[in-house]
Amino acid sequence: MTTDFVNAETDSTPSELDLARAEFQRELLSAGILIETDVLGLYGRSGLFEDIIDGIDRVVVAAGPGSAATRLRFPPVFPRTSFERTDYIASFPNLTGAINTFNGSNRDHSQLLADRANGESWDRYLEPTETMLVSAACHPAYAQYTGELPEGGVLLDIYGFCFRHEPAIDPARMQAFRMHEFVTIGDADAAAAHRKKWIERGMGILGDLGLDATPVIANDPFFGRAGRMLAANQRDENLKTELTVRLYGDLDEGTAIVSSNNHLDHFGKTFDITTAHGEVAHSSCVGFGMERIALSLLRTHGLDIAAWPGGVRGHMGL
Repeated sequence: MTTDFVNAETDSTPSELDLARAEFQRELLSAGILIETDVLGLYGRSGLFEDIIDGIDRVVVAAGPGSAATRLRFPPVFPRTSFERTDYIASFPNLTGAINTFNGSNRDHSQLLADRANGESWDRYLEPTETMLVSAACHPAYAQYTGELPEGGVLLDIYGFCFRHEPAIDPARMQAFRMHEFVTIGDADAAAAHRKKWIERGMGILGDLGLDATPVIANDPFFGRAGRMLAANQRDENLKTELTVRLYGDLDEGTAIVSSNNHLDHFGKTFDITTAHGEVAHSSCVGFGMERIALSLLRTHGLDIAAWPGGVRGHMGL
């Protein structure tokens, strides 16, 4: 769904940044690196793009905790009960993805088909299921640790697809994307140390990939009036740092491609997780945005992987 181009997100005259984003999208689609669909921000991936993703992951894994972390992989859907306990709906209702399906009778199905044939909406025949789309790769993990943690807490290696409803022209703002996260759940000191350590380590990984990244104190895009206060508190307490790159030069303030976050005791409280000493557990994570890093590489080094710097291709095993 390329656009030629009133800003499809705002119905306004496009800015230079809008045009740069649209041009990058066109380049990727024309080269067959991404595959167009009828929905903004939803793409298929070519084999070449997946080769880049695999190469990035090799670099990330090499810098990670290795066998010290418990390796977990979840599907892109998880139980609604776990979703409710994350409290994501309170802060990000506009990004949420729910799964609905048909549970009606034969008569209901006939009516659905009749409405569909008449060009009418048939969504009203669908009902919520017990599953939700995963919004952050670590979210399905916390329910596994309800109760008392072992001495020293746990360290997790989690990789999977996430969904956020953010339709956009910008290829870096996909609705479905992958995160590779390293998560710690333990005491407050361990959570704070994990977040701090991964800022420096993340910068090293991006440097190995030839990317010019900048660490920026940041906040999540909390929704509504209360969200503005949450965002301010998150920044004031320095709980979230994003590693950003300027995909569009001076037009762009920076796109976050890695995020290091201290959740404090939020998930410890909502999932009833305690340390071995009976305290409410704290958690923190670093998340590598795989598609965004891949796009940063293509934007920085060009669409021809064979022409990328030899050191970068060597690190990635390409």
